[in-house]
Amino acid sequence: MNEPLNSESEFFDREQIEELQLRRLQHTLEYAYQRVPLYRRKFDEAGVKPQDLRSLADLALFPFTTKEDLRAEYPFGMFAVPQAEISRIHASSGTTGKPTVVGYTADDLRNWADLVARSMRASGARPGHKVHIAYGYGLFTGGLGAHYGAEALGSTVIPMSGGQTEKQIQLIQDFQPDVIMCTPTYLLTIMDAMAHRGIDPRSTSLKYAICGAEPWTEEMRHELESGLNLKACDIYGLSEVMGPGVAGEFVETQDGSHLWEDHFRPEILDPYSLDTALPDGETGELVFTTLTKQALPVIRYRTKDLTRLLPGTERPGMRRMERISGRTDDMIILRGVNLFPSQIEEIALRIPALSPHFQLEISRSGRMDELTVRIEPRAESSLAERDAAALRLREEIKVHIGSSATITVVEPGTLERSNGKLRRVYDLRTKS
Repeated sequence: MNEPLNSESEFFDREQIEELQLRRLQHTLEYAYQRVPLYRRKFDEAGVKPQDLRSLADLALFPFTTKEDLRAEYPFGMFAVPQAEISRIHASSGTTGKPTVVGYTADDLRNWADLVARSMRASGARPGHKVHIAYGYGLFTGGLGAHYGAEALGSTVIPMSGGQTEKQIQLIQDFQPDVIMCTPTYLLTIMDAMAHRGIDPRSTSLKYAICGAEPWTEEMRHELESGLNLKACDIYGLSEVMGPGVAGEFVETQDGSHLWEDHFRPEILDPYSLDTALPDGETGELVFTTLTKQALPVIRYRTKDLTRLLPGTERPGMRRMERISGRTDDMIILRGVNLFPSQIEEIALRIPALSPHFQLEISRSGRMDELTVRIEPRAESSLAERDAAALRLREEIKVHIGSSATITVVEPGTLERSNGKLRRVYDLRTKS
């Protein structure tokens, strides 16, 4: 981009944001077409040229980018600049195939740090705050993304990384951080480990938690806030688009994350047809086009995250995204009924005797799929309360989701704890 990238656009009104988006979209489409062979091929096959974008609505003419595209171009086929201009490389874990590789120029890294800092500031972090980072460092974008954002904000960084829960607790007690950044389920793990050691989790110095990298519910927010005596806000991002900091939630309102639309153009599409753009307020699949990325611009990237867009509040020019309700690839189809782990979490945390620790197991009995919810009770609950809670959970799943489930209440502390992203679903059908 030739125009300067500064934070003034954070405070633009809606008309100014859309004017900026149109200019940056026109540049990005031409830039990607000229520099990335995949986009030249995709645009030509779709019969579109960058100059066909005359309005924001015209973005619908252009083809999608998928994770499979990035894997097919592994490792560096998506890069739009020469190798000498790449300042850093990140990559996904590649557990389900080739990793997706992303690159950043020096300008990209500065913009990324600024957007994470913007998100952190929205969520309560301030210059001079000590920030304990328990996202994993390395090729995963979470740790280093949070790290450089905190430094850009002017905070003091404690780069703990993930895992080593006992050491996490020790450093939280000794270093007295104001802010912690990690996945919500790992923060829950830290909270439970403190209580197990006889430490009151509400007694720490922590005032703010900035959590992301996995879907979580309002019920989980309440669990963390009440258990740790802090304010917990969402931070959203994905490595293919940038990393954390694509959107951030304001601590004053906690009403969903504001998308930083001066750098990203979001769309909500029907997750089944993908040919229908949904209006603000309707839930569908979130799709992003980057507006300022140099090393790896992405056009209409299918995130597979399900959410809806709402008008901005703290930043009226920027739309908010409702908390991610699930992912299309996490959706369980059970006897024709669609359900997500977040729905089970939401129901379970309304039942006082049940904890947030659960797993979903899908098995097959004959031709029928079966769902088993394995869940831990609260340690202080009685056997009678646990039995009643299991019955209520089964009934509420049937009423609110429309599917039958077997509920198995296991002993407290027996289910796997998260050191990062938590695995909720275990599909046993191929093993039965």
